[in-house]
Amino acid sequence: MGSGATVVRTTERGTGRPAGRRSLLTSELPLAVVLVVLVALPGVVLGRMYSGALLPLLVAGAAVGSVLVGVLCRRLPSWLVAPLSVLGLAAWTLWSLRLTADRADLPGPLVEIAGEAARNGIPRLLTAMIPVEPTPDTVLVPVVAAWLAGLAASEVTLRAGRVLLGYLPPVLLFAGAVYLVGPNAAPAVGPTLVFVAVAVLGLALPGRGRPAAADRMAGLPPKARAATRIRLVGASTAGTAVVVALAVLLGPALVGVIGGRPVDPRRYVEPPRVDSLDENPLIRISGWALQPEQKLLDVTTLATDEADPDGVGADPDGVGADPDGVKARIRLAVLSDYDGVTWQVGATYRNAGRVLPATDTAPGSIVETVRQELTVAGLTGRLLPAVATPREVTGARVAYDPATGTLIHPEGLAPGLRYTVTSARERPEVNLLATAEVPAGAEVARVLRVADGVPESLRQLAEQLGESAGAPYQRAAAVEQFLAEHYRLVPDAPSGHAYPNLEFFLFGPSNAGGQRGTSEQFAAAFAVLGRLVGLPTRVVVGFRPSGDGPVRAGDAYAWPEVLFDGLGWVPFDPLPQPDTEPRPVEEGLRPPPEEPPTPTPEPSTESPVTPQASGAPVGPVDAPRGSPSVLLVGGVAVGGGLALAALLLLTLLWLRRALSRGRLERGSPGERVGGAWREVTDALRLAGQPATGDLAATEVAVAAREVLAQARGADGEPPPVAAVGVTELADLLNRVAFAPGTLTEQQAERAAVIARAYVTALRVARPWWRRLLWPVHPGPLVRDRADRRRRSDRT
Repeated sequence: MGSGATVVRTTERGTGRPAGRRSLLTSELPLAVVLVVLVALPGVVLGRMYSGALLPLLVAGAAVGSVLVGVLCRRLPSWLVAPLSVLGLAAWTLWSLRLTADRADLPGPLVEIAGEAARNGIPRLLTAMIPVEPTPDTVLVPVVAAWLAGLAASEVTLRAGRVLLGYLPPVLLFAGAVYLVGPNAAPAVGPTLVFVAVAVLGLALPGRGRPAAADRMAGLPPKARAATRIRLVGASTAGTAVVVALAVLLGPALVGVIGGRPVDPRRYVEPPRVDSLDENPLIRISGWALQPEQKLLDVTTLATDEADPDGVGADPDGVGADPDGVKARIRLAVLSDYDGVTWQVGATYRNAGRVLPATDTAPGSIVETVRQELTVAGLTGRLLPAVATPREVTGARVAYDPATGTLIHPEGLAPGLRYTVTSARERPEVNLLATAEVPAGAEVARVLRVADGVPESLRQLAEQLGESAGAPYQRAAAVEQFLAEHYRLVPDAPSGHAYPNLEFFLFGPSNAGGQRGTSEQFAAAFAVLGRLVGLPTRVVVGFRPSGDGPVRAGDAYAWPEVLFDGLGWVPFDPLPQPDTEPRPVEEGLRPPPEEPPTPTPEPSTESPVTPQASGAPVGPVDAPRGSPSVLLVGGVAVGGGLALAALLLLTLLWLRRALSRGRLERGSPGERVGGAWREVTDALRLAGQPATGDLAATEVAVAAREVLAQARGADGEPPPVAAVGVTELADLLNRVAFAPGTLTEQQAERAAVIARAYVTALRVARPWWRRLLWPVHPGPLVRDRADRRRRSDRT
């Protein structure tokens, strides 16, 4: 009996061939192929958010290696298979890390690369930018997970003969890959169908499992065999019932989420952040200005004659120079958020590979390729300098913010760090700036926001600068010219760009330190004044080197940028020209004198004096018409009339301005929005196009846009703040009527900006003599008094 059992285990019945060979060729080998495919398919799913096909190949290699080790070691004891498979895992993983490091041009020994990948593999995989470049830290987790899944599946399936249980590791790996991809790629319908089909094929293979398990009840007594068969049937029935119940209970829920958007696990992991020192690098300008010879960087511009895969063009002179011959600006940080105290970066950085995601270029810009090699010397922090906009970075691990086009080095900068950046540098077409508009709406609300607490002096200055120009570029140029002509650039000015600092910089006495500052104050003042006149602005901190070689602290400076439709972000330079003496600020603030019209003399109605005849007796006669007494009386009368008229005009001007300020700056947000709307309707009446009371607010807004377009005539469409903004103001007015108490201070300030811009634009489009009468017309005062009387009677 014992020898018979031995014959059954070692020979194929009726043939005399070894049973091991039959098992390998007819059962284990097909199952091994099935397991390889099941473990490799998660790599295909995960590879959809990677660049290139390297990751699926590495995962497939891990699947083949792990299953192959299980097949070759099937005769060995089970406790010996795991150590041998771990050795194979280490060899394949180290080879994969070396390969990806070489392809990504990451220097360093293999041990250091492996340690870095082991420490940061999971967070970098969850914070990497899509598409993910295969680097050591982004391929380590998928390769190790695939190998372990293949090891577990081969042991359970080939050694224990539990095929269905052996599917569990590949299923979990596949589900993890689908969850990790989330909404970052199209649904994995094809790989999922292949996975299910291959799994069903593995279950349908004949004689699957270990040969020794083909008939485990062969040596049992009949009663025990019957009891065992009953238990197996009961277990199978119970398992089938559980599967059917789960399908009935979970099926509708699964069907309901098929069309939904999957969860992105990346939202649960915080991306790399900058240090507190880098959150507001604008404050470092003053410190660098006091040590101008400190070496921060070394820059070498490389040739760009190689093919440009992105089609961004080539730099014709190969040096990336500005039209005036100055080296291209190197950006360090872009600051878009201002809370009235500090400008902050506010960027979201994602770990990126060598090739960065391409961003859309402005259709009206000239794009050139600039390739530079930079070596860090004394620069600290995490912000990584580069010419805008970087497309490829080699030699350093980076994290990238596509919204601003800036880089950080997550490990921090260190002396000797060398990297190469290829950038697509955009320059606006200057001929399009004069007619370019600026965007408005929620998309740019961040760079249009004016924080609470703006000093009244800054508002008045912005209003005066905005009144002197109409188009957005003219407004930006007016702010730039005002700052460049009236203020002094000094290296020893204290740091600070909060509202009080800017107010002291703009209006403080020059003998007490006012009206002088570093590029920090110039850029911050431009950005704040620009937002007050309706321009989307931001502040950029970087360097302006004179050529290749060292970049020193004296080359650091800040400049403002304005966003234009079709041209992107356009830099401005409000710094004064070297060796120029600033003009007194009072000259720029003093309004231009308005010469009153010269009165036309009326013809005299008195008869001319008849000369006396010679020899006539001399007697008393009336005083002549031109006697001093008559001239004195006439002069006093004329002067008094003119003074009275001037006093009346000044009184009307003061009352009109007080009315506008009261409407736009006092009261609750809802009352200020209503005041802004009354400013617009008063302007329409002054232009001869009154808005009748039977029109809705949106209809009045449409009419207001048409009136402004007709008034501007050949000058083109009105600026968005003046035209499109009226529609936005009408929406705010409707919110006051139908949702009172929901408006914020920012919306009230936005309404004031829109009203001022529209009134200014409509006034500028009027004839010159109507522009002179506009600010002293008593009509708005009379209507406001009548409105107040009606409201008081109603209450």
